[in-house]
Amino acid sequence: MCAASRTLNGRMARIDSLLSIVAQQGANELRVGTDREPKMLAYGAAKRLAIPAMSSDTLRELLGEILTPEREATMRARGRIDVTHDAGALGSFQVSLAARDNGGFDAVFLRGARREPVAHAAPAPGPAVAAMVAPPIHEAPVIPTTSAPAEIAAVALADLVGRAAALRASDLHLADSEPPIARIDGRLQRIESAVHVDVVSLLSVEPADRDRVARGESLDIAREIEGVGRVRAHLFRTADGFAAAVRLLPRAAPSLASLLMPVPLGDLIDLPNGLVLVCGATGSGKSTTLAALAQEALRKRSIVLTTLEDPIEYALTATETSIVRRRQIGRDVRDFTSGLRDALREDPDILLVGELRDPQTIALALTAAETGQLVMASMHSRSAGSAVERIVDAMPEGRQAHVRAQLAESLRAVIAQQLLPRMRGTGRLPAVEVLRVTHAVAALIRDGKTAQIPTALQSGRREGMIALERCLADRVLAGEVSAEDARAVANDPASLAMYLAK
Repeated sequence: MCAASRTLNGRMARIDSLLSIVAQQGANELRVGTDREPKMLAYGAAKRLAIPAMSSDTLRELLGEILTPEREATMRARGRIDVTHDAGALGSFQVSLAARDNGGFDAVFLRGARREPVAHAAPAPGPAVAAMVAPPIHEAPVIPTTSAPAEIAAVALADLVGRAAALRASDLHLADSEPPIARIDGRLQRIESAVHVDVVSLLSVEPADRDRVARGESLDIAREIEGVGRVRAHLFRTADGFAAAVRLLPRAAPSLASLLMPVPLGDLIDLPNGLVLVCGATGSGKSTTLAALAQEALRKRSIVLTTLEDPIEYALTATETSIVRRRQIGRDVRDFTSGLRDALREDPDILLVGELRDPQTIALALTAAETGQLVMASMHSRSAGSAVERIVDAMPEGRQAHVRAQLAESLRAVIAQQLLPRMRGTGRLPAVEVLRVTHAVAALIRDGKTAQIPTALQSGRREGMIALERCLADRVLAGEVSAEDARAVANDPASLAMYLAK
C-alpha cells in the first residue's frame, strides 16, 4: 500500500502511532475495541500500554481506512473479517475486525515479519494519541521477533506449567491479561512472579478453533510439556475475554497402590465383564482412578484396552502381552457414541470411557457390559445411589424399568470419591464411597429402591463396601484430615457425626 493511501485524510498515521509503540517494545500484537482499554502483547505476555478505553467514534477515527463503511458493513454481516495493514517501516499487520452484539467492535493487530530498518523514523504519535500514552513499562523481557511465535508460546507454557508443578498444583486457571492462579491442595494461589497471559497465544490455539470459542463454544485440548508432563486444557469465552482451566497430569498413570484408597480395588480389573463407574465432581480424581485401574489391568492381564477420551490424558503403557488402543473424541472419532459402536467390533477386553454423558452413550455402555466387555467409565455424581438414579433418569420413562434390569445385571461397582487436603503435610487424600453390587444390592436397583443403598453400604464392609461418611470419619479419627473439611463434603452430616462419636 502506498504512502498516499496510508495517510488518506491523515487518519492512517494515527493507528501507526500505536503500532510503532508495539514495534519499539518488542511486542507483536495490539488489541483495541470500543469501550475497552487497548492491550499490547509480546507473544502472549501482556505489556503495559496506558491508554483509556475509546468510544466507537474515536476508534473509527483511529482506524481510518482500515475500517471503511463497506468493510464495517461486511463485518456486521459476517461477524468478523480479516484484512492486511501495511504500516510502512513497521512492517505488515494482520488485522481481525470483529463485531460485538452490543454494536461495538474489536480490532486485533498481529505483527508479521519485521522489515529491515529504513532511514526515516517511525511516525510520531498524533496529539490525541500522545496525550493518552504513558511511557511504556517493561513487564517481561523483550522477545526477539526472529523467533517463531509457536516456539515462544511453547517455551512460555512450559515455564508456567513448570512453576505450577513445582508448587504441586493440580490445576492452573488462566484468563486474558490476568496473572495465572494455581490450585494447590484444593486452595487457590496467585502465581505472583508470572506475567499476565494471553490464553489463545499461550496454548497455541489454531485460528479456526479460536473462532469457535469466540462464538461461544468451548474447546478441550491436551498438550505434552517437555520436562514436565501432559496438561489438559478447557478453553472458553468469558465477559472479559478468553479463559482456560488447565489440569496438570503426571507423565504416566499412577499405580493403584499410590492412590491410598481406604478399601482394596485391585480385584475390579479381574472382572470378565460388567460396568464399573467412578463418580465425583470435577477435580475429584476420577480420571486418575480410572487411569490407575487401566494401567494395573495392562500390567496383570493379557488384554486389548480401548479408551475413548476427551482429550487423552494419562500415558498408559502396554506390556508384551497387552495392547492399548487410544481414541480422542473429536480427533480420532466423532463422539463417544460412535466410538462405542466402533469398539464393539474391535475385540476389546476392557473399554475405558472418559465420561457417560448422554442416553445413547449410556445405552451402548450397558450393552457392551452385558455382551462380554468390562466397561470402566466416569460420571458426575456425588454418591453411588445418585449415580444409579442418574443413569435411569437419563432414559425415556418407558425404558426406565428395562434400564434398571440392565443395571442390576451388569453393574459391578460404583466408586464415588472426593479429595481432601491433608491435615498435616502436603497433598490430598481420597475419601471414597464404594458400592459392590451383590445380589441384595442388585435387587434394590431392579426394584427402584435406591434409597436403601446407604443401608447396604453400612453393612457391606466384608464385601469391600464403605460409605463415604464412614471413610471420612476414619480419616478424621486417624488425624489425616480435619473434621471441618470432612463435614464440607459429607452427603449425610448426621451419619458422619454418628461415626465420629463412636
